[in-house]
Amino acid sequence: MRSVRGSRFYLAMFLAGALAPVFAQANWQVLKKFPIGGEGSWDYVTVDAPNHRLFVTRSTHTMAIDSNTGAVLGDIAGQLRSHGVAIVPRLGRGFITDGGDSGAILVFDLKTYAVLGKIPTMADSDGIIYDPRIDRILAVSGDGGALMTFQPDIDPKNGKIDPPIELGGAPEFLASDGTGRIYINLEDKDAVAVVDLPSRKVVARWPVAPGGHPVGMSIDEKTHRLFIGCRNPQKMIVMNSEDGKIEAALPIGSGVDATRFDNGKAFASCRDGSLTIVGEKASTFEVEQALKTAEGARTMDLDTMSGKIFLPTSEFEPATTGRPKPKPGTFQILVVGKS
Repeated sequence: MRSVRGSRFYLAMFLAGALAPVFAQANWQVLKKFPIGGEGSWDYVTVDAPNHRLFVTRSTHTMAIDSNTGAVLGDIAGQLRSHGVAIVPRLGRGFITDGGDSGAILVFDLKTYAVLGKIPTMADSDGIIYDPRIDRILAVSGDGGALMTFQPDIDPKNGKIDPPIELGGAPEFLASDGTGRIYINLEDKDAVAVVDLPSRKVVARWPVAPGGHPVGMSIDEKTHRLFIGCRNPQKMIVMNSEDGKIEAALPIGSGVDATRFDNGKAFASCRDGSLTIVGEKASTFEVEQALKTAEGARTMDLDTMSGKIFLPTSEFEPATTGRPKPKPGTFQILVVGKS
């Protein structure tokens, strides 16, 4: 008769063998779609993980959406061409870049979604982030070719931004390492501008070749790496943030607009309806999965608490010439996670 201990051993071995293929096959997939609707195109999406919210810019307004249910929690009006959102939870404030006319950043209340004021900026105010370690809002002006900064407790009605920092190119998106070094994609120069914030000067410009037209950017502060989404050629560039050395160049889809990094994985979302997942093994980077998402799902943000990725898009009219037009009322959020 087999002992109880022996039986437990064989049972454990059986379960390990049965479950191993399940874990080996675990991958990323579209878990659900939130039908949102409403008018306007879209640009960046920003996750507020602790409060289970998404902020999505919709041209003339910005929507607050429940990241668990897809319910619309609020709608912030008053923009001409909204692009991105940065949030500062300790102050209960959010900031929206408005690229219309001469440019502005709209300040709103995170609880009530009421507009607190507008800060004059520069034309084509676009990418925006908040770095809590240096306590600065950081935003770029595409047409103005500059980095704009200010403290988040600024007077929302009468405050002024700091003197802009000229970049010598057209910026798209940016990342901060928390020590005062800011990295900014210069799309027209195929380069990354490195800004030393204390001196308010560009201290380096690093080429992104073999990639080109850099757009999306994210950072892994622990390993000092930038993950840069390039449109022409279509590559995810892995760059050392200390010296600009290119450590890898990986294939991605067309029309990338955002990259994100979390828990050892880098992601690139593309207009062609693909999400590329990149991992590192033995100091070598490789594409682990090219997930089919949906046409137009070019921007994203990642919830570091749940591990889920949120991508805005819509259904589209049949394309005749140029970029296809979204079908009215079909705006949606795709939720991607591990199976």
